Amino acid sequence: MKKLLILLTLISCFSCKQSEEKTTVNTSSEPITEIKNDLERVEPPHWWTGFQNTKLQLLVKHPNIAKASPSIANKSITIEKVQKGDSPNYLFIDLDIAKATAGKFNIEFKQENGDTLTQTYELKKRTKAANDYIGFDSSDAIYLITPDRFANAIPENDIDTSLLETAINRNDDYARHGGDIAGITKHLDYIDDLGFTAVWSCPLLTNDMPQSSYHGYAITDYYQVDPRFGTFDEYKELADKASERGMKLIMDQVANHCGLEHWWMKDLPFNNWVNYQEEYSKGAPTHHSNHRRTSNQDIYASQSDKEGMSKGWFVSAMPDLNQQNPFMATYLIQNSIWWIEALGLGGIRQDTYPYPDKEFMSKWAGAIMREYPNFSIVGEEWSYNPLLIGYWQKGAKNNDGYESNLTSTMDFAMQRKTVEALNEQESWDKGLVKIYEGLANDFHYANPKDIMIFPDNHDMSRIFTQLNGDVTNTKMALSFQFVLPRIPQIYYGTEILMNDFEKPGDHGLIRTDFPGGWQGDSTNAFTGEGLTDEQKDMQAYLKKLLNFRKNNNTIHEGKTVHFAPFMGTYFLFRTSGEETVVHIINKNEQPITIDLKRYAEMNLKGKTLKNVITGEQMTWGDDMQFKEKGSVILTTKLD
Repeated sequence: MKKLLILLTLISCFSCKQSEEKTTVNTSSEPITEIKNDLERVEPPHWWTGFQNTKLQLLVKHPNIAKASPSIANKSITIEKVQKGDSPNYLFIDLDIAKATAGKFNIEFKQENGDTLTQTYELKKRTKAANDYIGFDSSDAIYLITPDRFANAIPENDIDTSLLETAINRNDDYARHGGDIAGITKHLDYIDDLGFTAVWSCPLLTNDMPQSSYHGYAITDYYQVDPRFGTFDEYKELADKASERGMKLIMDQVANHCGLEHWWMKDLPFNNWVNYQEEYSKGAPTHHSNHRRTSNQDIYASQSDKEGMSKGWFVSAMPDLNQQNPFMATYLIQNSIWWIEALGLGGIRQDTYPYPDKEFMSKWAGAIMREYPNFSIVGEEWSYNPLLIGYWQKGAKNNDGYESNLTSTMDFAMQRKTVEALNEQESWDKGLVKIYEGLANDFHYANPKDIMIFPDNHDMSRIFTQLNGDVTNTKMALSFQFVLPRIPQIYYGTEILMNDFEKPGDHGLIRTDFPGGWQGDSTNAFTGEGLTDEQKDMQAYLKKLLNFRKNNNTIHEGKTVHFAPFMGTYFLFRTSGEETVVHIINKNEQPITIDLKRYAEMNLKGKTLKNVITGEQMTWGDDMQFKEKGSVILTTKLD
């Protein structure tokens, strides 16, 4: 009887221990001799040791896996908690890997019938220190690419019959055209030679949607490279080849929504995994976002407007992810870190930044920056209001105390001001005064030089179209933005005056194929074959401008001084140490002479300056003559 009581007590204690939230498996660790993948899906697919955050949450998907009991025969790895989903086909396993070393280990799932499923999992050793992940900054110039439309290096991967959309049709602006990762890698020399220091590609992850998924923003698998773009190894090669040239690779990520055909939409882990899930499951129309982005900051905003903004679906084909679900939140944070580590990224561009839950976005950016202190993240806030743009930048003095942890936001405000300044006729409140007063708004930004400026992007009319086909105005827009205390981004094809004149604003046309990217193209912008004289001139102009900027610390870090527009001209100065860079916009069609005494405080009189584009030298005197409309960039550095 006494032995029976002892046995019952031991069983009872063991059961209590198993029911505790934190469980350490103390069975001996055996070397892994056979890799087993019995489960349908485990994400992240692998992880690394050496992070500051030593917690790891695994999403496990397999039929009726919720009825299984997981265990790990590795003393250095602790299972802290196991959480079932609302679907019986999910488990979420919280691990503590603080004491773990790199290597493979098995996770065993004992089922009710006594059978065991085994999944081999790997913890890898990090290949470089956290501080060595260097993000983009004001010394960089970023080349934005829509990969399906840039270059097709491997035609064999154009079609994947396992995916829903299999057609290739270059005559259809909304079909797939076949551009791929290898096409970007193949032409890194071209991008580098132009003077760019970073490449931002629109998303390259799988978009298994029935149509119009070439753009990449309807992700259906957050851990898989779309096979029509290439393989993970090709993505890694792109990152490595860029790094060898001293260039950074920026990954476009989407935390707000996924594609409607995402694998989890057929079997959602939790009843609140996506917003308005009940309406979707009943087949009723989904709630679309009201797109009222000001509700994130508006002290008078109704709760209805706030929820309509953050919980509404972006479009009907893109379900809105619920970042308030803690498992979704962890999933998205770990996914971003996984790609940074796996590819050795030099930055992230986060799509539709104001649309997800803003408290989550603060945690997301904070988690990344804690692991990678020198990293960079830019968020898309499509607003023309500097107050909203500045709200999202790290260090902003927000009245509500919100800290975004986001290093950079996108300067849609100055983009619009640039176009208005060059298109409008000069008057007291129109024309160049728009950029003068627009730049004055920099007092609101926590760090102006970490804001990203651009003449256009993949979602708006080409800058050449916005400026009504005026080549000189296009050059002025580019030169102005390149000398600002900003991080400049240029969309592929700007250098050859690509446009959307035929259907202004049409997304498919904006994302036109880059000439020369496909075998048999009659025009090749990479070699110059078939380009017009105007296109060649713009390409050469941009190359000179970018390569000057690339090596000019005065533009990267210098002090900025500008003067109110005067007689159709606008003077902006950047100074650092002994160097002064002068940027002048002249909108006058007829010759004009400008009195330079109003710029006397810049102490340039009698100094020799060189024209950055032509190489000609001049002496700064009492006046300056302009023979024709255009921009002039001068530097006191003559060598």
